Amino acid sequence: MTIELREKPLTAKDFKGKVDPDWCPGCGDFALLRATQVSVADLGLSPHQIVCVSGIGCSSNFPGYFNSYGMHTLHGRSLAVATGVKMANQTLTVLVTGGDGDGYGIGGNHFTHTARRNVDLTYLVMNNQIYGLTTGQVSPSSSLGMKTKSTPFGNIERPVNPITSAIMNGATYVARGFSGNMKQLVRLIKGAIEHRGFAVIDVFSPCVTFNRDNTYDFFRQRISPLEDENHDPSDWKTACERAMEWDEKIYTGLFYQDQAVQPLHALEPILDGGALPVSHVPEAITQEQRARIIQRMM
Repeated sequence: MTIELREKPLTAKDFKGKVDPDWCPGCGDFALLRATQVSVADLGLSPHQIVCVSGIGCSSNFPGYFNSYGMHTLHGRSLAVATGVKMANQTLTVLVTGGDGDGYGIGGNHFTHTARRNVDLTYLVMNNQIYGLTTGQVSPSSSLGMKTKSTPFGNIERPVNPITSAIMNGATYVARGFSGNMKQLVRLIKGAIEHRGFAVIDVFSPCVTFNRDNTYDFFRQRISPLEDENHDPSDWKTACERAMEWDEKIYTGLFYQDQAVQPLHALEPILDGGALPVSHVPEAITQEQRARIIQRMM
């Protein structure tokens, strides 16, 4: 691979994908895409240093709109694939993007165990509290009593709390953002990428087409940044208590961070220190077999 050396530092525009997003006008996902592009540029990263992995859903189209290496994987399996990427080459910055259904529903098992293992990933969840791609069914984070296509008389299931779940399962950087607050989003994403361990940012990303309950106005009237409360991110008990608040006040910001816990790859000597040596990778298939596989995929 030939890497082009540039005299000028990269900007957010350099991380724009080759295709334009097809999200609905006003979708909160646009803000997270922009915030991510700004964040990686501010951190001095280049596209070849980043891998963006996603599952299935509106938000999971993210890798196509973001200029880096990318993988669009199976529904709910993005964290598993991203773990493999990071274990193979720890020098890469691995971003995982998706929605609340993909991450907390179908992928809930992987969410739990990725947190427990403290894999060095940055997980950006665009939480619109509904299944948007399939046109408006109840999701794991939909509010109690919410009327959707699949719950016309109101949702009877209590919503998952991704913040407390992530903290209790072992994630070492847990935050919540809002598409209506770009400055905070950029700050949280940069902190998550720089953090060494599993970093989760649950982002309120309003679905303007199918969720008429959790709108921009709904959040603007309730959002309260944790940085205004002098919150201590090392205090897991207070972090959980504030994550449980959901009524007239909903907190955003960095809830919890533990920098003492080692990430998974640092605990395995062969994995700490760069890409997995080729000498440790057995030749599973021949060159001819590899060529036939690539030809079928083209």
